[in-house]
Formats: sequence, structure tokens, C-alpha cells
Amino acid sequence: MQSKWYPKKGRVIFHVDMNSFYASVEAAFDPTLKGKPLAIAGNPEERRGIIVTSSYEARKYGVKTTMPLGEARRLCPELIVMGPTFERYRTASKEMFKILADVTPLVQPVSIDEGYMDITNCADQGSPPEIAERIQQRIHDELDLPCSIGIAPNKFLAKMASDMKKPMGITVLRKRDLERKLWPLPIEEMYGVGSKTAEKLRKIGIETIGDLAEHPVLELKGVLGINGERLKNRANGIDDRPVDPDAVHEFKSIGTSTTLPQDTTDDTEVQTVIRRLSNKVEVRMKNKKVLARNVQLTIRYHDRKTVTRSRQLQEFIHSSEDLFQVAMQLFDDHWNQQPVRLLGVTASDLAEKSEVSQQLDLFNFEQYASKEKLYKTIDDLTEKYGKNPFRDLSNPTNPQVNTSFQKDFLDDFKK
Repeated sequence: MQSKWYPKKGRVIFHVDMNSFYASVEAAFDPTLKGKPLAIAGNPEERRGIIVTSSYEARKYGVKTTMPLGEARRLCPELIVMGPTFERYRTASKEMFKILADVTPLVQPVSIDEGYMDITNCADQGSPPEIAERIQQRIHDELDLPCSIGIAPNKFLAKMASDMKKPMGITVLRKRDLERKLWPLPIEEMYGVGSKTAEKLRKIGIETIGDLAEHPVLELKGVLGINGERLKNRANGIDDRPVDPDAVHEFKSIGTSTTLPQDTTDDTEVQTVIRRLSNKVEVRMKNKKVLARNVQLTIRYHDRKTVTRSRQLQEFIHSSEDLFQVAMQLFDDHWNQQPVRLLGVTASDLAEKSEVSQQLDLFNFEQYASKEKLYKTIDDLTEKYGKNPFRDLSNPTNPQVNTSFQKDFLDDFKK
């Protein structure tokens, strides 16, 4: 009986997706919120916010992610709105991934509230639906949180399956099910197809995932490049990507951004924000032991127009001061004098510190060497006192995880 679930040459992949995660965590923390329309919004008291997530009770009124808070309140006058508490979400995420790791070491977190599991070698624990039921029940019993689980022979199909029944769903999606379960879906419901890609596909007559699966690959590549062939393969259930527990460490950039309490043209306020963002990026770079050779600045204006500008550097950097100087130069060079709504600083072109060979020449050796003494002193004091004693002087708010897109902590469940 088990052999039908565990093929000799194939794989069995789970995609575990927490349902309405932020709202569910808040309801688990405060049971009086259960069964009520609840929305989590960024800085709801400071300015007109955007819905980050909402409970299923709120969704019945049409409240959706990214919807302006004012519109959500018009749709649902009884809506309860809360600001996010990311440390609470981080703790819940860590405990959730621990439960997954009790089943198999092949767990790949992809965000704070979802991850893949490869249970191909778990036949001794029961059938895949039985294992999924136990995982779902443990998460519900121990954390008071709902989740949906997709079961499939590869990651793409598992991801699509987990979306098919929410909340608390378990869905099996085999390749023989594609024509009936997957292909009739509108093209924009396919994972990996955003609104712009869907628009391009519709222009060549592709309305459903089935249309994509049968479309000539040459025309798809002409419209979408190599991604056209990749999407066609996925639509046909082809996806060879393994579940990689170490993939969380493969990051291309480290960045953070913040929406300002009020739109501003004040140079001093801009400098303060960019310095704070640079400090946060430095902390995360140091945790990952990486250096950067590219700095990017994001500016979003009062009318939501967003521009990004970056600078490639001749040498690797890792200090907040260097990040700040480059970011401020980018701001000075590219700001159009209009009120600023959001700022972001990102370090990219990253390399492991231990692998970087700094090519010092006669012109920069003295400067670099003197900085290294300072960094060494700070490191020694940090190790002695458990924190950087100088960072608190310039930035009284300790950097913390404040977005689900920061993946630095996703392997915490292994500790």
C-alpha cells in the first residue's frame, strides 16, 4: 500500500503554508480576537496604512492584502486593526519549523510562514496524507495555528496544491491530476506568474494554465525569454529543484526599508533615516559574515513613484558608515526635491568575508589598517559585553526583524 505513495524513482514533497499567519498568531496570543474580522497593517496609527494580512472573517467582507486601510474599513466597519509584532511572528515561525524538522531534516524555509519538506524517505512514518495530518494537527494543538499542506512529486505542484484548500486544507496533486485540477485555473493563479507576466501571456491568447502548458515554446521564449520555457515546464508538472535545507543561506542582497511617519523634504530627517537603515544592514551583514561591493538606495515619493539607484564599488565594504556615505551620495545625486515617503538601503554583490582577498595597495593600506584596529576593538567589546556598546549611542532602537522578507533568521529552528 505504501509503495503507491513512495515511488522508487520519484519524490514526495510537501509545501506547508501557514494560513493568514500574522492574524492567526495574534488570535492565538489573544483568544478574544478569534472569529473576529482582524487585519494587520503597517503603522496603522501613524498614517494611512496598507493591509499586510487579514483573518478569514475579514476576507469575507473583501478585505485583501495590500488594500489601503481606509478602503478595508469601508468594506468592514467592524474591522479590528493592529500593527505587526514581528518578534511574536518570528517565535511562532521558529516553533513551526521545529515541528517540520521532527519529521525530516530535509526542510527548506522560504519565508517566515511557509516551507518545503522532502519526505521521500519517510515511508516508515505512514502515508503522505497521514504524515500531513499529524503535522497539521501538531501545529494546531501546540501553537494554536492553522496551516494548509500541499502534497506532490515536486515543489511547484506542492506549492500549487497548498493554495487549493484554505484554511486547514490538505491537497494531493499528482501529474495525472493536472488536466482536471490545475489546467482550468486562470493564468494569474499560477505560482510564478505576476500581473505583468499574465498580461503579456493574455496578449498571445493564454488565458489558463492549460493554455500555457500547450503553447509553442518558441513563442513563449520570444515573449518572456528563458522564463517562458520554465513556466511552460511548470505548467506541465516539470520541476527538478530539490528541497535544499541550506538554500536559506544563499542570498544575493541584504536590505531594509521604512515608510516615514510623514512625507518629508527635510535633509536632516533623511540623513537620520538613512543612517538608521545603514546600521541595520551592517548588523545583518555582520551576522552573515559578508562584505558588499554594491549599495542600492530606494526612494519612494509622496505620489508612490519609486526609483532605485545603485553604485558599484571598487572595494568591498561592511561598515554602517561606508554604507551611509554611499547611500547619502546616491540620495544627493538623484533626489528630485519632491516629498519622500519611503527610503531603503540594500547591500548587494555579497561575498563571504573569509573568502575575500582584500588587494591593498600603497594608497589604501594605512587607512584600511587603521580601521581594522577600530573594528577589532569594537568586536572585542561586543564579545565581552554581549552587544556593541557604541551602536546604542547612535541608534537607541536595537535593530530587530521587522519584515517577513528578511530571511536571516529562518534557520533559527535548528539552534
